[in-house]
Amino acid sequence: MAVLDELSGFEFEDLMEDVFRNLGYENVRQAERTADEGRDILMEEVVDGTRRGIVVECKHTETVGRPVVQKLHSAIATFEFDGPRRGMVVTTGRFTGPAEEYAQRLQQNGDPHPIELVDGEDLREIADEIGLDLYNGRIEILCDETLRPYDPAAGVDAPVQEAFRDIENIDAADLPAPHSQVTFRPVVAITADTNAVFETSVGVIHRINDRTRFVVHAERGHPQVADEKVASLVTENLHAAVDLDLDQFGEAFDDLKKRRFGQTQTEYKDWAVERLQDHHTTTVTYTGDNNVTYNKTCEPNLSDISVQSIESVYLPEVRQTTELQQYSYPYEYYTAGPSRVTVEDGIHRCVHCETSGVGETYTYCPNCGAVACDSHIKTERLEGEPVCTGCAVTERFALKTKYFYDEENLEAFREEYAEMPIHEKAMENKPLVGGGLVATLLLIVGLLVVSGVI
Repeated sequence: MAVLDELSGFEFEDLMEDVFRNLGYENVRQAERTADEGRDILMEEVVDGTRRGIVVECKHTETVGRPVVQKLHSAIATFEFDGPRRGMVVTTGRFTGPAEEYAQRLQQNGDPHPIELVDGEDLREIADEIGLDLYNGRIEILCDETLRPYDPAAGVDAPVQEAFRDIENIDAADLPAPHSQVTFRPVVAITADTNAVFETSVGVIHRINDRTRFVVHAERGHPQVADEKVASLVTENLHAAVDLDLDQFGEAFDDLKKRRFGQTQTEYKDWAVERLQDHHTTTVTYTGDNNVTYNKTCEPNLSDISVQSIESVYLPEVRQTTELQQYSYPYEYYTAGPSRVTVEDGIHRCVHCETSGVGETYTYCPNCGAVACDSHIKTERLEGEPVCTGCAVTERFALKTKYFYDEENLEAFREEYAEMPIHEKAMENKPLVGGGLVATLLLIVGLLVVSGVI
């Protein structure tokens, strides 16, 4: 473990805290860094339904002797925990013979507070077991699991076909296959507890007892907390993560990318603790014994915040582009099998204006491939099919604008219009005809009234 030689004792404790958390231990936290009471990390495990407390002593030294193990045994006895307890000594070096003999004797005699010894060789094996690199005292995130980039039961193109079903005048089944690209983006789901009590001479004025879980986008750069929808997508599907098999997914997508985690687990843990410290800091107003009102800033200590778990996974971001004649329609979303959160919806959006959203009505123009809103879609006069205002050829007949697919359709209607009887030409502007009839009727009624007939 030569790569750990330059670590301080505190840095080694930070490292081991992350290691234990990755091994599945619960409520992993560091003891107060004040006087050395013989314990550095406190955590819990559940074995056969029984919860057990564990006191860990970390020694970043070449050799660990019997006195260290004995001292830990005493610390376990005084550790306040409602249940069975055991101990563990972890070192980057090795244990002396007497230290090993003492730990073995505790085990053989059925001592209520047994102690497990973990040396540098054991640490290497643990790192391999949980798939982590111990690099310069930090845990580099090596994640090989992802949320599903598509629903195997429906296929890669299913989300696009579903989105196009809302568009009038187009059969989703007849769509060309979209160009599909998936980017596996790293995220971490962090669970942390904050427990703090603030007291003055009048007693407790503020108390924090909170468990927080949030998801963080974990690419290079400053960590960014995911919005609520994305966080729910990740946390609700973590149990269904699958192996990140690039070869397998490469057969389903046209392009495939994989981003790297930008920071180490230790850095994410420190960032999360600082963020929660800021989040829970508040000013409390209280009245003192002298009836004077005071304001006190209640800021939890870093030791009041315990990161319980850091779960790493890749979140697939899929971008699918459908080409329809003159237009391209992007559809981008985060996905976990059949569940997804839309990032960009270029399908439910009029190509001619800013109208967008699934609450609007859109119609497909087969003449140019446009998806247009009601304000930009018309009925083609000759064929009776939809045509958008962006591609239509127009001309006024009977004082009303008519829409045509092209000049050829317009010319065909000109010839048809020229041969129409006058009443049929008039009907090319039904509102005008209707208005004229109403005006004539009103005129007749007026004349009858003037003449005294009615």
